[in-house]
Amino acid sequence: MLTYKELIELREKLANGVLTQELAKEIFWKDQKDGERSWHTKDWKERRSEVIKDKCEICGSKETLTIQHLSHPTKPFEFKKDVTTEYAKSFIYSNPNVDRYEFSEHIKNNYEYVPVPLCPNCESRYPNERTRKTPRYLCTECRHEFDETIHKSVDELLATFFENEEAVEVRDKCFISKDQYRNKHHLSNAKYWFLREKAKTNNTEEIEKVSFLLYLDDNIKYLSFEDAITACRKCAYYFDIKSMELCPKCNEYYKGIQYPTCIQCLPEEKRKAALERIKFGTDMRDMHESLGID
Repeated sequence: MLTYKELIELREKLANGVLTQELAKEIFWKDQKDGERSWHTKDWKERRSEVIKDKCEICGSKETLTIQHLSHPTKPFEFKKDVTTEYAKSFIYSNPNVDRYEFSEHIKNNYEYVPVPLCPNCESRYPNERTRKTPRYLCTECRHEFDETIHKSVDELLATFFENEEAVEVRDKCFISKDQYRNKHHLSNAKYWFLREKAKTNNTEEIEKVSFLLYLDDNIKYLSFEDAITACRKCAYYFDIKSMELCPKCNEYYKGIQYPTCIQCLPEEKRKAALERIKFGTDMRDMHESLGID
């Protein structure tokens, strides 16, 4: 595992073109071992001794102190996803139009079409389907009764889409991706993902490099102890495991990080309501467990 200084040097060499991203990644991951963490290394322990304070910065305790990070490195794929989105936005802004034939073929090859049923008389959408009366369908708009619905073909929808992307009939999510995710898209969604993939293909190397640089920046920040405090074992446990911190008002009870105070420090009415909600949630969980409901 690279030391803090080695990581900074690696980042600079990649940014300045001294190293290719493939070589930089190879160097970064080369000595990584399963289960190894940065706080196991000699480099971490030596630098930790220089920054750790003599008491918990949350509760003031001096027992079993540790370095508590307030944020943790983002995973590489999340950076890549965000960077790809930014490149896609730029690409779509510069190339808002798509080749009609290419996009049409993309839709036909990559999506299953589940058409919206229409009234054959007035083409109103989703006529009422009856189970006991005949004819089978009744149009709630024109009151026409009939046995079979009609629908727009893929080519008809595409023709409408290229004329007006905001038309009602092209806003239905009637195109299902043929991949493992089976996502439902309307044509505007499909166009976005079509252009996003083009942007990704056209800028693969840049996206990979920018994403990895951001990932290195995040790891350097983590190793620098920039976003970290000294905490006792109890405060570190509540922060990491339960996302809770000591209430700044009473300095006695712990609260959710997103809340200004603990329940005990709330005004009487709000405290009572909060405790009732907690009790209700506990009772529901107990009931589910007793009934074997997940």
